[in-house]
Amino acid sequence: MKFKGMTWSHARGVDPLLVAAEDFRRIHPDVEITWDARSLADFELYPLEQLADKYDFIMIDHPHIGTAYAQNLLLPLDVVLPTEFIREQAENAVGPSHASYQWEGHQWAIAADAAAQFSAYRDDLMNDLKLNAPVTWQEVFDLAEKLPADRKIAIPFVPVHAYSSFFTMCSHYSKDRFWSEGKALKEEVGIQALKVIGTILSYADERSYDMDPITMLDVMAEDNSIIYSPLVYGYSVYSMEGYKDHIIKFNDMPSETGRPNGSMIGGVGLAISSRCDNPEVAAAFVMMTTSPEYQRTAFAANNGQPGHRKAWTDKLVNINTANFYKDTLKTMDYGSMRPRFNGYIEFQAEAGARIRKFMIDGREDYSNFVAELNDLFFKFYERA
Repeated sequence: MKFKGMTWSHARGVDPLLVAAEDFRRIHPDVEITWDARSLADFELYPLEQLADKYDFIMIDHPHIGTAYAQNLLLPLDVVLPTEFIREQAENAVGPSHASYQWEGHQWAIAADAAAQFSAYRDDLMNDLKLNAPVTWQEVFDLAEKLPADRKIAIPFVPVHAYSSFFTMCSHYSKDRFWSEGKALKEEVGIQALKVIGTILSYADERSYDMDPITMLDVMAEDNSIIYSPLVYGYSVYSMEGYKDHIIKFNDMPSETGRPNGSMIGGVGLAISSRCDNPEVAAAFVMMTTSPEYQRTAFAANNGQPGHRKAWTDKLVNINTANFYKDTLKTMDYGSMRPRFNGYIEFQAEAGARIRKFMIDGREDYSNFVAELNDLFFKFYERA
């Protein structure tokens, strides 16, 4: 019996699933699971409907759920997984990760992997300069002012991550949910977010505009030019000894209140295609891979970034990652969830491109631009 899965091409996305396939075969010798991988950009934007016919398992980002539901691409997991298993996952969720895969009364994926935008820094370089990692936004700007010419802060700002940081900052400052519930982003919130991001970029390494998180973290880990990022998706592998030349430490996102709220959650859900011929066997693989015991042992030990809370709070898992999970859990728990309506991915791509261009062009017509983004949102939302 053969199954095929699609994940994304990074050690975090591939390695734990290859090991899980081997472990599952030891339990079920007649089952072979192979995995293909696509780039981070494809993972974030690639049409899910082009994968469902070819693959039994799909690692998905939660904003794809609305489209998957509208096109009947995924199997509702509450039909094939025990109720108690799903309840246990919900009770041990990291932030809104588990809930992000719920839609129209069904569970469409299990959070095998969890992430959000955190702060990241080179602790060794900070110590050399006798500087502390910022806790507040003002401290971020103060740090940038103090750095020598050959040290910079940075922020990934390719279009999709320009959107991520904007959404995070708007969620951070907003008292109400926006866009996710079909509500407009308030002008004053959008303006505040744009000004903070603009200030960050005014200090940032000029390569930021062409960096995604992996590119930026690779640079941080391999040379000494970037010392700190206030917002970047967390990758625990960079906190593991020997993964790169230098360890990167991660911490909660900055906040003036001590409540690091609003970070746009990412992570990956393990889903089963609606075209899968053997859903019961596929469900058994999902259960093994996302179980608390597997998540905190084999999954975490093989470059995985677990989605289960018992892995995030596990002492050994944290020892092996310079306390990556312990130091970022509060940000996860206060994280924000993106919209999931059918067509949202197209909105995110276009909005991200406009936000990036707004910053490159040095525009300051903030009110007009927030109105522009709201108009763009409703153009896509009303089609759903």
